[in-house]
Amino acid sequence: MSGISRDTRRCALQAIYQFDAVGDSDAEQIRETLEGSRTSETAQSAGFELARGAWEHREESDELVRPLSPEWPTHRQPMIDRNILRIALYEIRHAGTAGKVAINGAVELAKEFGGEKSFGFVNAVLDRIWKDDSSIDPSQPGEG
Repeated sequence: MSGISRDTRRCALQAIYQFDAVGDSDAEQIRETLEGSRTSETAQSAGFELARGAWEHREESDELVRPLSPEWPTHRQPMIDRNILRIALYEIRHAGTAGKVAINGAVELAKEFGGEKSFGFVNAVLDRIWKDDSSIDPSQPGEG
């Protein structure tokens, strides 16, 4: 799933936001909401699958973030921020996206949809995890 487009990430954020708000009991209804996103069917489908993977691995991602933001535990983080982190960490750890590419994509989402300080928070947390995580090769090229 490397080479993830901006539209795919936007769709993924829309879907995982809904998973976080209402749970994943009606995944098909969430998938259908992407049809109004004015993106290609390919981006919608890939975004939904990216969101589903990130949602399934959310506990793993939240564990990685927890020690880096003790003042902002996951349940207190803005829903946009925590889900951008989840998507990026899923991309890096499970979808084969280069760390720099996933982090850049996450920062762009945070600038577009997050609060004033979201992109700095997202960048700092992901950069630290990417550099410290022994399961990730930090020399991984920055090309997706």
